[in-house]
Amino acid sequence: MVIRLDGLLESVPGFTLMNIVQRIRRRLFQPREVIEGYENPELVETIFLKTMNYETNNELWPLVDGVRTVVDFGGGAGLHYKLARQQSPDIRWAVVETPAMVRRAKELASDRLKFFERIDEAAEWLRNVDLVHSNGAIQYVPDAFGTIQALCAVRAAKLVWHRVPISDGEARREIQTSYLSDNGPGRLSSPAEKLVRYERTWIPEQAFIEAHRGYQIEERGPDPGERGTRQFTFVPN
Repeated sequence: MVIRLDGLLESVPGFTLMNIVQRIRRRLFQPREVIEGYENPELVETIFLKTMNYETNNELWPLVDGVRTVVDFGGGAGLHYKLARQQSPDIRWAVVETPAMVRRAKELASDRLKFFERIDEAAEWLRNVDLVHSNGAIQYVPDAFGTIQALCAVRAAKLVWHRVPISDGEARREIQTSYLSDNGPGRLSSPAEKLVRYERTWIPEQAFIEAHRGYQIEERGPDPGERGTRQFTFVPN
């Protein structure tokens, strides 16, 4: 199955003439070149540059209020840290990402923001973890359940998941397709648009919950950030 993200003339809040023109252009002139997977250097560079150029709007983020240390699984080039430090300048943030993203984003590292390939190394740097945060990432790893268990082993005070694709039955894999310029926060003009293709997994809800050994659900429900996905908050038993 191929998921296309470029519906035409959708009726959504904030839809502008620019959006309409862009979608018509995309429908008429489909990109021919396809990028495969999250390790692609061009995709990594796009996310990095968009994160660098993204201007925050100074809105408060209640989730990080009073939080001192965070493991951000799949946190890209540190966008979530950029948002969190607006209200918590002293927060320490460990991003766990692919090797390609870690290599590219390391120039943004500081004494309060660092990038890691391994969950245990991120937790070791922080020492005590207040929050494990992940937004739209677990569905792209080869071993989702093993990764969840590794994040639970950090023994954070809270685990928060956003945009988790939950299936009604068994786990299933599919091919997701997006435009290169749509990856990462905000906008970045691209002279040659390309398609990005990667696999993602729809995860059975009960199996997802059971993977959180030592934790119980505090909250769960539909995620407004992406249609068909769910959000969860877990706390220790």
